[in-house]
Amino acid sequence: MPIARNTIGALVVGGALTATLAALVYPSMLGVQTTSSDPFRIIANTQWGPLTEGDRDFVVKVRSAGLWEYPLGELALEKGSTAEMKEAGKHLIVGHAGLDELCRKIAPMLNITLPNQATPQQQQFVATSAAQSGRQFDSTSANIMRVTHGQIFPTIAKIRASTTNTLVRQLADLANDTVLDHITVLENTGVVNFDQVNFQQTTPPKLPKDQLTPPAAQPGAPIVVLTPRPDLGINTASPTPTPSAG
Repeated sequence: MPIARNTIGALVVGGALTATLAALVYPSMLGVQTTSSDPFRIIANTQWGPLTEGDRDFVVKVRSAGLWEYPLGELALEKGSTAEMKEAGKHLIVGHAGLDELCRKIAPMLNITLPNQATPQQQQFVATSAAQSGRQFDSTSANIMRVTHGQIFPTIAKIRASTTNTLVRQLADLANDTVLDHITVLENTGVVNFDQVNFQQTTPPKLPKDQLTPPAAQPGAPIVVLTPRPDLGINTASPTPTPSAG
């Protein structure tokens, strides 16, 4: 496999998963521990502008997202039952490799420590999808990812509008393009249940912080790199909006 991964524990599910989102558990959003409840609290002054709690949280969220969505993209490329699902997998791989490259570039400049594993909940998302096959795999994985992408989209806009750090702003710009592209290709699979996606986005479950927090990287451990895949020939820039009828 192109990236290093920790073994995901066996998934325990009571009965067969249904095709609806109600059978799955989704995040309130990818979480990290903070030292303050104020996301605008400045934690460092850098040559690229002040760095806030919210800025740091965002960089870690983007990194953590790639650590589960990249391997899920690989699964979609391998297990997807339609050309559209395999195409979505390609976009996930390429998009998160690009975001990860930028995260790894700016994190040391801002003195931000990046995780090497996704959150426990995100790892469970991968395990849940990996346990499926055929059309059920398409539905399960596409709906999980459509919820999480829909949840992070407003966060990106908020960071982009409020940050005064130029490096974080650059990451938000790239994340905006990438997430919009991913939302579009996931919807193109034809298996997204919009009613339940919207419900899950606006009514997330309350989970313990340890389920929403990426484990700290071990001191001295080499950083996990999401392998670039230019061979896939995918562009994840913001897609052209669909013209309205009439």
